Amino acid sequence: MPDCRVVNASPLITLAKVGQLGLLEEPGFALIIPDPVAREVLRWPAEDPARKALSAGWGGTPVPVAPDVDIMEWGLGPGESGVLTLARSRQCVAVIDDGAARAAAVALGVRLTGTLGLVLRAARLGRIASAAEILEQLIDVGLRLNNDVVRDALAQVTGESWPRR
Repeated sequence: MPDCRVVNASPLITLAKVGQLGLLEEPGFALIIPDPVAREVLRWPAEDPARKALSAGWGGTPVPVAPDVDIMEWGLGPGESGVLTLARSRQCVAVIDDGAARAAAVALGVRLTGTLGLVLRAARLGRIASAAEILEQLIDVGLRLNNDVVRDALAQVTGESWPRR
């Protein structure tokens, strides 16, 4: 069975805004969008790139999910709870940026990555020319990242400097 990624709304929305939804797709990885995440994205304005992509069928059919009770106890939103439930039950990687949801994933033993991790992986695999450039674009559209974390990660993975500006 191929590995799989269960994506939350924030990575989907921010990557779509900078034209990088393709970073969620990779040969050998099935992409899963939980129904609560799709509903959240589809509530965005009609011109939002992520909403347009999902409305056009990108990412496939959203997967229904009833969050596990122990995950609901973390007090996360429906999207985050759905991501963690599906990632755990299917042994997938959760693609999630929310700090509380990431803490829950670690405590629950769910493998995880975030938007930063996807960008760094794409750079390491040669799928993008500059991780720093894409990260700047993502920050410009609202992704929150710690400058020290980004600087250290770029130095280790790509050798790029941060901030570039």
